[in-house]
Amino acid sequence: MPRKVTFLLALVVALGLPLVLRSGSLASEVLIYALAALGCNLLLGYTGLLSFGQGIFFGLGSYTIAILLTRLQLPMPLALLAAIAMGALGAAVVGWVAIRQRGTYFVMLTLAFAQMFYFVAYTASGLTGGDNGLLDVPRPAFMDTPWKYYAFVAVIFLIAFGLLLRVTDSVFGRTLLAIRDNEDRAAAVGYDLKRFKLLAFVISGAVTGLAGGLHAMMTGIAPLSNAEYHTSEMILVITVIGGTGNLFASVLGSAFYVLLADWLSTLWPRWLLLLGLLLIGVSIGMQRGLWGLGESAWRRVFRKTPTADKAPLAQGEKA
Repeated sequence: MPRKVTFLLALVVALGLPLVLRSGSLASEVLIYALAALGCNLLLGYTGLLSFGQGIFFGLGSYTIAILLTRLQLPMPLALLAAIAMGALGAAVVGWVAIRQRGTYFVMLTLAFAQMFYFVAYTASGLTGGDNGLLDVPRPAFMDTPWKYYAFVAVIFLIAFGLLLRVTDSVFGRTLLAIRDNEDRAAAVGYDLKRFKLLAFVISGAVTGLAGGLHAMMTGIAPLSNAEYHTSEMILVITVIGGTGNLFASVLGSAFYVLLADWLSTLWPRWLLLLGLLLIGVSIGMQRGLWGLGESAWRRVFRKTPTADKAPLAQGEKA
């Protein structure tokens, strides 16, 4: 799909959410988790790396912006940039070790890092607030209502989405696809696999750290749960539900997951059980995610149209 069309779809979602949702916080949450899923998609969909460490970068972004805003009173833009930098730095450390292995061992390394980061955040209560997290994360006065904050998040989201589109559409992005499809062949051609994978990790960590920082400002708290394994799992599930290998699919996955979870939680306290059943259905019957489902439906419709157009012509020729 052309880059402009993909960006236009993201713009439509950002402009359309206020029209269909009553809660500005819920709309912000959709775009924030879409950002996190974009980072995960760059690793899984474009590089073929299944990472369970995304919660590390999300948590680093949350803690960084909370500490800088509450204890050092830094200006918000600087704190947000620091959250991005910390996400990138954390990803560089995790990626530098994890990319030395492939397959199951790579996944286990990212999972081990995620567990280690959680326990570090839990025990370093003087810095992170421990089990209580960091409270009273402020927002600038011009974002004092949920919908004003949504407008800020939407602008940040569109900038990040546009930049990631450029990355995936560049020579670098196409090289990542080549590595995903066949690592051995890419190495034989002469690509430095570790360097490309590490750079993909750093970009993914920066975007996820940004999402974590925005989430902390939205909720006013940097909780320990942002660094939990569950956060990594949720980001990964959102990415898979939307579909991998297409950036807009992550936006679809985030909207689907966040809105469905919000709805199911009003129906039944144990709504995660229903979500589990849904994921089983997706894994069995919709392996290319929502994007793949829409793509298949589009092709079926598109194939029928020329056939219908050709029928009268054929009759006319005979006449």
